[in-house]
Amino acid sequence: MAGDTLNCQSLTPPSAHGQSSVCGKIMELLGQNKIDHHQRQVAILSQDSFYRVLTPDQKAKALKGQFNFDHPDAFDNELIVKTLWDILEGQTVQIPVYDFVTHSRSEEAVTVYPADVVLFEGILMFYSQEIRDLFQMKLFVDTDADTRLSRRVLRDISERGRDLEQVLTQYITFVKPAFEEFCLPTKKCADVIIPRGADNLVAINLIVQHIQDILNGGLTKRLNGSLNGYGTPRKRQVSESSSRPH
Repeated sequence: MAGDTLNCQSLTPPSAHGQSSVCGKIMELLGQNKIDHHQRQVAILSQDSFYRVLTPDQKAKALKGQFNFDHPDAFDNELIVKTLWDILEGQTVQIPVYDFVTHSRSEEAVTVYPADVVLFEGILMFYSQEIRDLFQMKLFVDTDADTRLSRRVLRDISERGRDLEQVLTQYITFVKPAFEEFCLPTKKCADVIIPRGADNLVAINLIVQHIQDILNGGLTKRLNGSLNGYGTPRKRQVSESSSRPH
């Protein structure tokens, strides 16, 4: 298996500036966010893209806020494993798009092209050993409970059309218990723990430097291969981050 996979697992909602803001900050400092997707050396994937297709009964519960999206069984782990192996083999992959308003998988897909490093973020990416073992580096983004809750409230109301009562009920019923049972115990699986999320610039800069070292090595290998007349496909490194309840 060639390439590098970096995994970020954190404790806050994705678009609420938990692990996703850490990954976003990493991409910004690497200058990758300004590069065309075809040319990027670093790519980001999210576990949220891999929620299972719900049965009619499960979907009805989800629309009422009664389905547990923070349970390991809510994710399509078989598809995650297949996607990660394709990534590690340097293949272009199609990533599902999940609609959090209708609780369904869209017919559209996002194309992710071969890259030297892949950041994979999600709250439960360390839970499955089969998935966990595919990552060369595992990052745990740690934030306090009040921050997690406030960010979740803002995200779910502004982006997912939910009201405050529904958000708080779901948090108390599903999110907090699932975090304590499934997410927090996996903290011990991390190679690096990042307290305070994107505010911890010292930790983030260390991760950025590590990725830059990987990229410089990958660039040298590709240049040498080109000079020697070889056109081997790029194979990726995958990294994971988990920090967000659904």
